[in-house]
Amino acid sequence: MLNSYYTEKLLGLQGVEIKNIQEKEEYFEISIEQPRKTCTCPHCGEATNKIHDYRYQRIKELSAFEKNVVLILRKRRYVCSCGKRFAEPNSFLSRYQRMTKRAIMGLLGKLSDSRSYTSVACEFNVSTSTVIRFFKNVQYSKPIELPEVIGIDEFKGNSGGEKFHGILTDLGERKVIDILKTRYEHDLCDYFKKYDRTGVKYFVSDMYKPYAEIAEYYFPNATYVIDKYHWVRQAIWAFEAVRKEIQKQFLKQHRIYFKKSRLLLLKHQDDLNKKDLQQVLTMLDISPTLSTAYFLKELLYSILDEPDPYKQKKLFSDWIEEATESEIPAFVKCAKTYHNWFTPITNSFFCPYTNGFTEGCNNKIKVLKRNAYGLQDFKRFRNRILFMFSHQGRVGA
Repeated sequence: MLNSYYTEKLLGLQGVEIKNIQEKEEYFEISIEQPRKTCTCPHCGEATNKIHDYRYQRIKELSAFEKNVVLILRKRRYVCSCGKRFAEPNSFLSRYQRMTKRAIMGLLGKLSDSRSYTSVACEFNVSTSTVIRFFKNVQYSKPIELPEVIGIDEFKGNSGGEKFHGILTDLGERKVIDILKTRYEHDLCDYFKKYDRTGVKYFVSDMYKPYAEIAEYYFPNATYVIDKYHWVRQAIWAFEAVRKEIQKQFLKQHRIYFKKSRLLLLKHQDDLNKKDLQQVLTMLDISPTLSTAYFLKELLYSILDEPDPYKQKKLFSDWIEEATESEIPAFVKCAKTYHNWFTPITNSFFCPYTNGFTEGCNNKIKVLKRNAYGLQDFKRFRNRILFMFSHQGRVGA
């Protein structure tokens, strides 16, 4: 009796009697049976203890000791005085299923990572269509309300006939709120106008004009912020454009040298050691234009390091003037962009939130897409993303 109890605890099969365990070449086969008890007829509600017959059912269970586990359930069928026959109920197996509830939950749990349906199907020794059928029970509705800090971005999804999808995040709680089928302005308007938007304090996005218009008309009480990563990289792109243009003028050997040294040139000067700093200064001596571009890049980095946001705003305004006066086409263009987006950019100096969490989510979505070789059904794609980030779907096994 003691050995039987510990076997049940070890295998997680409490409430059943283990009759036999056989170790096959590729799996364990465990014969089980429930204790006989009085059952209620589902048709008339009368209690009965009369057995009509027995039937055997093979059930997939979670693997154990690196082997698959198959349960052989000796299932009773009772007969009632009303003439109806019914199978005895149990707590570990849903109706019409051939996998235990625990195994199904374990299977769905694997989908919380960026794995493909096929890889999960191979692990549980079932078909891919079976995994998809179980996942169809996971459903997510639209969010009830909007958070105080909204992060919005787009990612390439290629599902449901749309190339780009939108992602909404709660930057305060670091949660994914919803996945939108498109990033078109009219669809975003239809989405946001259904909500009470008065409680939103920050609206953080990249430099996409429809987002700016949505923030202006639908979130007038919120502070519209351009994420730092998106506006800082405009200056980085400008510097890279100058470097590429300069290195084209060199012979092959020097051109390759400049190309391989790009990370040193992009790195903040304060983070360079003496050897790397000397190497950078040598490269800057070759071209006054590159030296000016490097100075503007470093000046922007120093503005980012400034702890006083009001001083940052003033220095940033001065930087725009200096970049415009440099007459370097790439930086003149960058300064014009900064001028056009000046208010939401400088709002980032005062805002304690960035869209870094949203960008991280996009990277994980890309991994999911790559592992699955794309997902065509947008509804399933959306549910998979939300399940992957929150694990709070309504799972009906």
